[in-house]
Amino acid sequence: MRLLNTIQRSLSNMLVRAVVQHRDGSRKNQVLQISMVAGELKSNIEHLEPYGFTSAPHLGAEAFAAYPDGDRSHGVVLVVADRRYRLTGLDSGEVAIYSDEGDSIILKRGNQIEVKTQTLTINAATQVQINSPLVAMSGRLTVAGNIEGAAQVQDQASTMSAIRTTYNGHTHPHGEPTTGTPNNPMR
Repeated sequence: MRLLNTIQRSLSNMLVRAVVQHRDGSRKNQVLQISMVAGELKSNIEHLEPYGFTSAPHLGAEAFAAYPDGDRSHGVVLVVADRRYRLTGLDSGEVAIYSDEGDSIILKRGNQIEVKTQTLTINAATQVQINSPLVAMSGRLTVAGNIEGAAQVQDQASTMSAIRTTYNGHTHPHGEPTTGTPNNPMR
């Protein structure tokens, strides 16, 4: 019976719910201080995160810790969640990354991706390439450099090519004789 109680206690000590009390994200593996059942406090518990993903949880977030041998002297936090900020309203099969400030990236049904933020910055050392038959914008476009390429620039009235043709062929009637075409054509 004593052996059975020891085994049962070890098994019940293997997995535990906890609350994040402190975090240190400066190390290769983020470490947390967590409080567990009955106020038991554990410090320097490694937070194992999936490859390519990391987060800095708020204090008060909920954690799930594991003590592989049932000994609480060395554990790891497997998951940290925070119901206070969790994004709700996703359709079945959708995936999201979100923050407590309301920013989100949602992989939506129908092969759509929705990004919601105040400012989106893309830092690409060489190039940003968009392969799409249409790029639509609802606001203004500001370009600091040149717009280059073989595509037609068009507004609601005409194309840049048509404007160039009109400019290069225009004359000014000032009585007799009419002036010739511009000596500096638009290219």
